[in-house]
Amino acid sequence: MKPIHISAFLTPAFLTPALFASTLLPVTAAPSTSTIATSYKSITVTAKFHASTQVEFGNKVIIIDPVSAASWTRKADLVVITHPHGDHLDLPAIAKVIRPDGFVIAPEAAVPTIRTIKGITVEGWKPGHKALYEDIGRDGRPTHLASMHLMVESVPMYNVLRGPAPGKKFHERASGWIGYVLNIGGRRLYFAGDTEGTPEMKALKNIDAAFLPMNLPFTMTPQEAAAAAKAFKPKQVYPYHYRYPFNKDSGNERTFSALMKGSASKVVLLDWYPAAVVRKMAAASKR
Repeated sequence: MKPIHISAFLTPAFLTPALFASTLLPVTAAPSTSTIATSYKSITVTAKFHASTQVEFGNKVIIIDPVSAASWTRKADLVVITHPHGDHLDLPAIAKVIRPDGFVIAPEAAVPTIRTIKGITVEGWKPGHKALYEDIGRDGRPTHLASMHLMVESVPMYNVLRGPAPGKKFHERASGWIGYVLNIGGRRLYFAGDTEGTPEMKALKNIDAAFLPMNLPFTMTPQEAAAAAKAFKPKQVYPYHYRYPFNKDSGNERTFSALMKGSASKVVLLDWYPAAVVRKMAAASKR
C-alpha cells in the first residue's frame, strides 16, 4: 500500500499543512503504553497518534480511529471510528490494520465512505446504541477468553459551544457522531472522540478508563475536561487529542493533570505525538 499524504488524511479545512510551520518537538519522556488490570489478565493500551489508539486483550486487538502516519504492527479484530474528520477516518489506515475477518463500527453517516474499501464489513451505529459481541474470534470459534464478551455502547459526541461560525458547531449533534464505551474483561473504557463535556458524558457511570480530548478550538479546554472528569469520576483518565498544531507543545495534558490533583481519578500521561510520526507527517505535507 502506498503511504498516504498528510493532505489526504487531514481532510477537514481546518487541518492544513500550515500547522507544521514551527520547529518539531523533541521526543517526550512519556511512555506510549499503559496497562489496565482485569480479573483475568491486563488490557494493554498503546497511544499511536493524536486519537489513534490500540487496545489489546489476550489475542484480541481493537483499534480506535487509526491513521496512516502511525506505526502499526498488529491487525485488528475490530476497528472503531468516531466520526469522519480526516484525523479520525483514514481509509488506507483502516484497510491496512483490519484483519480479513475483522469488522468496523462507525457512525451511520460514515458507512458509505468506509464501504469503498473492498471487502470491508462495517456496522453503522447511532448514538445510544449497545451491542454484545460474544465472538469477534478469528475463525468463528469460541476462545478461552469467551471472545472477551465485548460490550460496546455508543455515546453522543458533539460540541456544545464551539463552531466555525455563528449557529454552526465543529461537531454537530445532529450528525450522529459518537464516542464509545468498550467493556473489555469487565473494565469499561470510554473513548470520547472529538467532543465537549456534554451532559451524556457527565452522566456516565462506572468508567475504569476515560480518554478525553482537550484542544481548542475543536474540543475542550483542560479546565472543561477536568470539570467533566470530576463529574463522572473515571478511575483513570488519559488526556489525548491535546495538540493543535500537532508539533506544538500545548501543555494541555500537564494543565489537566494539575487540575485533577486530589480528585477521584488517576491521570495517566502517554506520548500521543511521537516525534518520528510528526516528522513523517511534516515531510508528507511538503510533497
